Amino acid sequence: MEKVRTRFAPSPTGRMHVGNLRTALYAYLIARHAKGDFILRIEDTDQNREMEGAVDIIYRTLEKTGLRHDEGPDKDGGVGPYVQSERVKNGLYMEYAKKLIEKGEAYYCFCTPERLAGLKQAVDESGKEISVYDKHCLHLSKEEIEKNLAEGKPYVIRQNNPTEGRTTFHDDIYGDISVQNNELDDMVLIKSDGFPTYNFANVVDDHLMGITHVVRGNEYLSSSPKYNRLYDAFGWDVPEYIHCPLITDEEHKKLSKRSGHSSFEDLIEQGFLAEAVVNFVALLGWSPEDNQEIMSMDELIAKFDYHHISKSPAVFDYGKLKWMNGEYIKKMDFDAFYEKAEPEIDAVIKKPLDKKKIARLVQTRIEIFPDIREQIDFYEELPEYDVSMYTHKKNKTNSETSLAVLKDILPILEGTDDFSNDGLFSLIQAYAKEKALKNGFVLWPIRTAVSGKQATPGGATEIMEILGKEETLSRIRKGIEKLSAQ
Repeated sequence: MEKVRTRFAPSPTGRMHVGNLRTALYAYLIARHAKGDFILRIEDTDQNREMEGAVDIIYRTLEKTGLRHDEGPDKDGGVGPYVQSERVKNGLYMEYAKKLIEKGEAYYCFCTPERLAGLKQAVDESGKEISVYDKHCLHLSKEEIEKNLAEGKPYVIRQNNPTEGRTTFHDDIYGDISVQNNELDDMVLIKSDGFPTYNFANVVDDHLMGITHVVRGNEYLSSSPKYNRLYDAFGWDVPEYIHCPLITDEEHKKLSKRSGHSSFEDLIEQGFLAEAVVNFVALLGWSPEDNQEIMSMDELIAKFDYHHISKSPAVFDYGKLKWMNGEYIKKMDFDAFYEKAEPEIDAVIKKPLDKKKIARLVQTRIEIFPDIREQIDFYEELPEYDVSMYTHKKNKTNSETSLAVLKDILPILEGTDDFSNDGLFSLIQAYAKEKALKNGFVLWPIRTAVSGKQATPGGATEIMEILGKEETLSRIRKGIEKLSAQ
């Protein structure tokens, strides 16, 4: 069997959209699952859309997501150049376009923009208007063509598609798809600036680079018949097509930049881990047979079967991504977690507190790193809170019982120098036992007094250890004042 070769061929136009990342990931997984090659190709034929620094973004994103390419602009595998503008300079696309002209499968078109704008619109089977070129220049004589070329008249090279019959192609997800040939416009292969169109360069490069499986979004389904006709015109083998479903937001609209999380870098800036994003993106339109959700890259490679990609649109469930990210954060090595958590802690905590202890308390309680700020802000300053927080039905506490507990516990805490978590817990446990009270009955008012929050990472004694004796006593005294004043 021939070796599986897939490619990721992004255009350097900005941040990597989630849909592009999924294309790259699926292409990577197909190659790795089959022990094949994964190729990176930069498609920069649309010079007007190219953004400065975008190529660096592509490399950076592939590095962060662990999608290591076997060949590319920085790894010559013998079928380069791997940047399309460099292939243009070599005259490669023009050479292949002229081969099609010689075969009668393409032709020079000298039509002006004004003439093209005046062409009639055709209607496809669904009733949608489509612009179809009228083949005007196909009928130019050899002499007319040579005269126009000699005069330097602007031209494009068009594909010569049939106008009768149907063209059928096979997609591994959508099956056989057939279209009427009168819907196939004679698409431009070489633009007037000498650059190839995306559609033409794609076919030529995929063939010359030995690509066996082409992964792309299903928005390219309608163009696939034209690609197939090019393969047939050249006498080349057609690769396997794998068209992936649309990715929508939770309102079932196409995921757009306005969503705020449409690109990989958006998500990283929002506090997501690259590994969690990759895991989540893998499930946007595919799931393993055992329905496992949390998977490492090695597990994804082992389980990935592209035949199980869905036809239905995939919903980008932001809540599920946050949950998944939280699961990854919980499993992180603490030092790696702290490296990412420290900037969030530093943004809130200015006092000389043990930030590593704070980090340990929040690691299992956050879904994204910015969640840390809201969870720990009480360490820096006790917030204003309502005394109703002292009432807890399960612990059977209220303002009156809480005031009694705080008044009893204050002198006990004033008399101890052991403000470690274990020491404080033993002290409070002994008090509860002496008074025949449950631990929760005592700990609830203490935690409320020292945090001013309904929920906190860590319990009362863990918080007290971090705050230290002086600040803890100050906060308990404020709690007594609040409760006494009502």
